[in-house]
Amino acid sequence: MDKSKPSSAPLSLSDVTKPVKKNLGVFRTFFKDEISSDVLLLDQIINYLLRQKGKELRPTLVFMTARMFSNIDKTSYVAATMIELMHTATLIHDDVVDESDIRRSFLSINKIWRNKAGVLLGDFLLSKGLLIALDHKEYRLLHVLSDAVAKMSEGELRQLKTSNLFNMTEQRYFQIISEKTASLIAACCKCGAIASTDDDSVINAMEEIGLCVGIAFQIKDDLFDYGLDDIGKPKRNDIKERKVTLPLIYALNNATAMERLSIRRLMRKRKKSAKDINVIVKFVHEHNGLKLAENKMQEYTDKALSQLRELPAEKGTEDFEALIKFIITRKK
Repeated sequence: MDKSKPSSAPLSLSDVTKPVKKNLGVFRTFFKDEISSDVLLLDQIINYLLRQKGKELRPTLVFMTARMFSNIDKTSYVAATMIELMHTATLIHDDVVDESDIRRSFLSINKIWRNKAGVLLGDFLLSKGLLIALDHKEYRLLHVLSDAVAKMSEGELRQLKTSNLFNMTEQRYFQIISEKTASLIAACCKCGAIASTDDDSVINAMEEIGLCVGIAFQIKDDLFDYGLDDIGKPKRNDIKERKVTLPLIYALNNATAMERLSIRRLMRKRKKSAKDINVIVKFVHEHNGLKLAENKMQEYTDKALSQLRELPAEKGTEDFEALIKFIITRKK
């Protein structure tokens, strides 16, 4: 991390990934080679997919973790590739389920090639994630990632069960995001540690750190939907899709019974007017929902940082801290 920068300077993605920039370059080649196919249609879709470069936070977490305890080696690249394959597969399947048209500013794969191609591509990527572990005899990584995918699926199903507006509680919210989002981020840190140390106490600690980081990451995402001007014009997708997230949960807890009834009635509407959405956003702000959610996000961040500083890392702790801080200060 560049120590010449003032501590108040905003962190950028290029800042925090700089220590593993070369590793990410190697990873992209490794990833591309693993998903190549001689099936023409599949090759066309894969090439389109490769153009949709995301933040690469999950591979970065793998490499940041691995370098704290040893050098980044082939096992780290296998782990990062497995995780990115599984993460990408779940995104494609999500787009099919949600009937999404856009992914990372590109038309979604299911929009161009239809749902069947999207489902089959997701299945292909999942199978590749399993095969790369078997090909390289990385059975422990396979177990960790398989467990994470199972938890992600359980989280999705749990969210379906609690999707109506009467039974989402703070406890259920944290259970769902721990499974849906944080489980994979925890797996990134655990796999990165497995790739570089045999110390089970370190491996388990990194998994716990990853879980806290993943929860903070999801709360940050949920805060965006109720933002006013920090990221331009928020899309309000959670509100439109009737998703009850932490800012709304906290605001409802601070409201009167009549106010809760009114807001729930608005949230239940499948087609909300701009006025309806503005009323809900104003309600969350006036009832301290954003501030309370931000405090909870900071609580999980502080817990991750505290645990990180106790580890016997050889190097790179400050870089990992910068990555955590980027996650909770990012603008999108």
